[in-house]
Amino acid sequence: MNTTIADLNIGEKALIQEIAFDHIPLALLEMGCLPGIDVELLQIAPFNDPLYIRVNGSYLSIRRETAEKIVVIKL
Repeated sequence: MNTTIADLNIGEKALIQEIAFDHIPLALLEMGCLPGIDVELLQIAPFNDPLYIRVNGSYLSIRRETAEKIVVIKL
């Protein structure tokens, strides 16, 4: 089973391994959310959506649905 950003615990860091490019918003890709980049889960909003992450020096809020399509390797 693959681990995704949505599976991380707060404070965990991971390396993006694979992205479902056809299901990820282009803006997220333009901000550097690409394979080979480190990502850290910083906070989870009430009701578990959205997720607040740090990726490529940027702080982003992404929907859980999107986070589930980004496969990572925990560091």
